[in-house]
Amino acid sequence: MLENAGVSVTRHGAGLDEHGLIDALRGLPGSEPVFLGIRSKTRVTAAVMEAVPRLAGVGAFCIGTDQIDLEAARARGVAAFNAPFSSTRSVAELVTGLIIMLARRIFPRDRAAQRGLWDKSAKGNYEVRGKTLGIVGYGHIGSQVSVLAESLGMHVRFVDVVPKLPMGNANVVDGLEQLLAQSDFVSLHVPRSESTRGMIGAAEIAKMKEGAYLINYSRGDVVDLGALRSAIESGQIAGAAVDVYPTEPASAGDAFSSALQGLDNVILTPHIGGSTAEAQANIGREVGQSLVSFLVDGGTTGSVSLPEVDVPQRKQHSRLLNIHRNVPGVLSKINHAIAESGVNIVGQRLATSDDIGVLVVELAGDENSETVTALSDAIASLDTTVRHRLL
Repeated sequence: MLENAGVSVTRHGAGLDEHGLIDALRGLPGSEPVFLGIRSKTRVTAAVMEAVPRLAGVGAFCIGTDQIDLEAARARGVAAFNAPFSSTRSVAELVTGLIIMLARRIFPRDRAAQRGLWDKSAKGNYEVRGKTLGIVGYGHIGSQVSVLAESLGMHVRFVDVVPKLPMGNANVVDGLEQLLAQSDFVSLHVPRSESTRGMIGAAEIAKMKEGAYLINYSRGDVVDLGALRSAIESGQIAGAAVDVYPTEPASAGDAFSSALQGLDNVILTPHIGGSTAEAQANIGREVGQSLVSFLVDGGTTGSVSLPEVDVPQRKQHSRLLNIHRNVPGVLSKINHAIAESGVNIVGQRLATSDDIGVLVVELAGDENSETVTALSDAIASLDTTVRHRLL
């Protein structure tokens, strides 16, 4: 997609540290704006953006954006994009499968069979039909888990900090404490934030139903794993499935350690919730399209660092993209410069948020004309401009 849009693509086979990333970006030829695509292990810090002023956009080919300093990106007019939808189905399917595997104690039986033991028994094994699933975070993933769980005959309860329309017959409850007390399975689908860090600790686990199960496929710092281990060892919690951890190895093959290792009916996976061929292809398309739209048309739809401006494909007209400080008089200055140039405005789209604004102006003139070029340079030099491009 990027190459078809005229972008020269340089690939690196592994994540880069801060110094390596700066060197790689500085080593790109030319003086045009550069765009960066990353996975979850490469961090784009304020120092990277400061050292590479040409960096105009970052595409995180994953769901989260924890590895990008979004405040620094916002202040420098760097558009950051991610893929919040692409792997939701993959995660939801896996969580649904885990619910069944925990209820049927599949993994302890598998490990026994692998050792040559015939552990055939119905004790402690249950159908999931008729059981209650509590979902913490009813977003893209949580709502899909809700639908799949209902198709298995489960009752679904959920909590979310934002009012959400329930899917199917799911019901919202009055807070986390009520959800924990009612649920046979609790599945966490929350973002990383100050409010979610450590939200499931010893006190919360103690409020869960005896014999319930906990699933965390959200963020590694949401659950106190030590407290969870104690609850499983005491028999209060029947089992757990975890995909994310407070500290994770830097790359495949590195040593891994967790407080939950060695426990019966605990499923540990290496952060693979969205690791399917379909999800990876969807992520490439979603983030690739966002970068192409921003590069070619100036659109910021889906940006997590800048106000969102939805624009049509650019055709015969030239177009200006101006990212500016959101202060009084900005539009007046820009429109005054356009009026003085004699170039006609065909269309104008503006979005602002707090201290930053994004303006896209369609002009009735060829982008190669001296008049349009001079106008673009004049607007770029305004003291309110953070970043500017003639498309």
